[in-house]
Formats: sequence, C-alpha cells, structure tokens
Amino acid sequence: MKILPKVLKYIISVLIILALIILAYVIYVISQYSRIPDNQNLEIIHNTNAIESSLNYDTFYSATTYNIGFGAYTHDFSFFMDSGVMKDGTKVAGKYGRAFSLEDVNTNTDGAIETIKKLNPTFALFQEVDTNSDRSFHVDQVEKIGKAFNDMAYNYAVNYHSPYLALPLNNPHGFANAGIMTLSKYSIDKAIRKTYPLSDVFPQKYLDLDRCFSVTYISVEGSKKLSLINSHMSAYDKGGLVRAKQLILLNEYMREEYDRGNYVIVGGDFNHALGKDVIDNFESEQEIPEWVNLLTNEDLDPSMSICAAENETEVATCRSTDIPYTKGVNYSTVVDGFIISDNIEAYATNIDNNYIYSDHQPVLLKFKLKK
Repeated sequence: MKILPKVLKYIISVLIILALIILAYVIYVISQYSRIPDNQNLEIIHNTNAIESSLNYDTFYSATTYNIGFGAYTHDFSFFMDSGVMKDGTKVAGKYGRAFSLEDVNTNTDGAIETIKKLNPTFALFQEVDTNSDRSFHVDQVEKIGKAFNDMAYNYAVNYHSPYLALPLNNPHGFANAGIMTLSKYSIDKAIRKTYPLSDVFPQKYLDLDRCFSVTYISVEGSKKLSLINSHMSAYDKGGLVRAKQLILLNEYMREEYDRGNYVIVGGDFNHALGKDVIDNFESEQEIPEWVNLLTNEDLDPSMSICAAENETEVATCRSTDIPYTKGVNYSTVVDGFIISDNIEAYATNIDNNYIYSDHQPVLLKFKLKK
C-alpha cells in the first residue's frame, strides 16, 4: 500500500511538468504575435530582359495562377490541419506537418516551375511559396522561381508566417514563412502589400498572422495601369466569417482601382468554390468539407466578375488533403482562378496535371484590354 502514494505523487509531478510545458508554449506563441504593416511597398526584382514598353490595347496577353503547396504534396501526402468525412460516415484527418523529404520539395517545386514555363505566361502568380521554412526543408522557393523565370521581373509578399508549431507531435510543422509571388514579362512600376483582416479567436489569431494580397502595377499605353492582384485568402475558416471580411476589403480595393480608370485582374487561391456548378460536380467518395463556401458574381462589385474557366466543370483546381490522393475519391472543387474588371475581355482554362506537384492545379487566363 505504501507504493500507491509514491505512484500517485509521481503521476501528479508528471502532469504538473506537462502543464507547465504547455503553458510555456502558449506564452511563447502569444509572445510572437505581430502583423506586417498595411500598404507596405514591396521590393521589385527587376530583370534586364523584362520588356520596358507598356501594354497595348486589343492585344492578347496571358496570366497563370498556381498554388504550389510549399512543395510538399505528393499523392501520398496528407496535411494535419485538414479533416473530413467520407460518404459512408468515416471521419478522416491528415497526418503530416511537413514534406516527406528535401527531395520531394525540390522535385515538386521544379515540376511546378516547368508546368508554368510550358504555358509561357506574360504574368505568373504563385501562392504558398516558402523561404526558410521547416515544413519545406528550408528550400528557398522564391530564389528557385526567380532564377527559372529569368526573363521576368517579380515581387514577393509574406502571406503566412508562424512561430514554431509543435503539431503534429510526430511530425511538427515547425517555423513557416510563406508568401505570394508575382512575375511579369513587362517592367513593374510599383508593387504594394495589402493586409487582410484575420480572426481574433484563439488560436487562429496567433497562427495565421500575415494574410494579404499584393498589387502589382504595369503601365498601359496612355496613362492607365493594369492592377494585377495576387490573393490567397484564409483557409480553415469554418463558416467563412474571416473570408467574408477579406472579400469586403478586396471588393473595396478593386472598385478603387477601377474608378481610377485602371484595369483589374485578381488571380489566386480564393479558398471559395468559384461558382455553384463546381461545389458538388466532381466525382468523390467524400462529403463536402465544412470549409467550402460559395463565391459568385453576386458577391462582387458590379464592375467585376469571375472569369469562369471554359472547362471548370471538367477540371477541378483543388483536392482535399485529409487523405492521400486517389482520383475519384478525394473531394475536389475549383478555388483557383481569376476575377476581372468589365473593361477586360478574357477566357480561362483549368490545367489538368493530376495534382502531380501540388494539391492545386494551375489556371491559365488569356485576356486583352478594351480601349
């Protein structure tokens, strides 16, 4: 009987130590809280091969958008923050916090680069581009992309920065520094970073610090500009409350640019299903995830509209990551694409590469500016 008090005392001591460790970690996460100031001017990396002249009217140009998923998403990879439900009622959840290997990150990053190079866009927008992050084995994806597109000028804005995330315990996410990168074959006049509103609820407030969109200005013949916006809205936003606030800001900014007489193109990962036809259109053995919210033209300023891809009901751009990828099993929808102002004529195509390099697929926009 004398052993029992000793065991109990030992268990209590262990529990106290664990509680102190957890408390210290929470204090650490809170102490790291800071946000990048709004209206930050972005550094423009000019390239001597970039075209110096302005964009012309009635000439077709092209743009791509591609969320490269920090180079982690092989078909076997599932992400620890994602969860879902199979149609038979089975609950599923992702497992991993970081890529399987350095080799995977390099292979996927290089593959994503080659995919876009083959499309030869005038402008290229990328999301989830890491620099010095534990989850992507500290591969500088900005440097990789910049060197590969050596005929394009570019800018980069931090869109996600977190302190060391200790989850999942068997494969910690670690430190993350990710952003959005915009490249242009034409000289960039100016680029700014606009800060999105975020959740004020714990713990999201401390783990989703830097959501933003970037605005890249390109000269158009005469005195107008192309306002090229690269956007990556918040994920893991149950009910879409944070994204609703972000959409209000984006709408306000698009309208301001339009009222200045500029041409507006917004590309990126909207983390919304872009249209009613794509919410439950693709073959799947999973229920529609809780994070899926609808974005339609009715949600946009009247001068703006979604440029729905011609094959949007045939090719999805995003698949669930709560389970490894198997075609026809994972939930998929269209969250990547473009919004354009009504002074632009455009059409889009979703590019099907079977999610070989990311949990997203690229979208190609071809457009011309109306005079």
